[in-house]
Amino acid sequence: CACVFLLAACGSGGPPPPDWKTDAADLITRYQKHALLGENTLAERYFQQALVATGGAGQLEETARLWLVRCATRRAMLIQDSCDDYRTLVEAGARNDDLAYYQWITLQWQTLNPAHLPAHYARLLGAEPGQRSAQLAAMTDPLSRLLAASLLIQQNPDDAPALASAIDTASAQGWRQPLLTLLKLRLTRPADPETLRKTQLQLQLVETALMPAK
Repeated sequence: CACVFLLAACGSGGPPPPDWKTDAADLITRYQKHALLGENTLAERYFQQALVATGGAGQLEETARLWLVRCATRRAMLIQDSCDDYRTLVEAGARNDDLAYYQWITLQWQTLNPAHLPAHYARLLGAEPGQRSAQLAAMTDPLSRLLAASLLIQQNPDDAPALASAIDTASAQGWRQPLLTLLKLRLTRPADPETLRKTQLQLQLVETALMPAK
């Protein structure tokens, strides 16, 4: 969803986009970066500034989309977010693609129209359970892959391939906040002693990295 927002800000020729749109696109990207790193105070500051950019322009739809991006980012980190702030703004007037994305990230998969989802999510949704790992691996955007894997975990906490994909993605990108949660989750799953030892060592490293600097 953030990618859609950024593309809308960039435009495709013609006059340059207004400042509020480019500012909001930059700020929401900064929010995501710092939220994934576990730098929550800084992340929240950028998000509030993004709200000021769209809200100050009276842009209801774009402000709602910021809340949708925030909700998706939190869901990617396995934080239970019901997206109430987004729903409050859009009520019954959501665009089809935004509504489908909202239903996707809140696991309302039975009622959404896959035609309105980004193609990589639609393919994952339509795949048989045994084919979902391949669909995850085919996603080239790391945040999209992390979100999809995290949603599969929230739908089925015993989905070991999704958990492995989410851990590998978060680790490769250095996204400390979701990695912390995912490693703790892995420790609750049956595993051989060597895997448990490695996971515990990884967890110690991430916890140390997240400690406030003295």
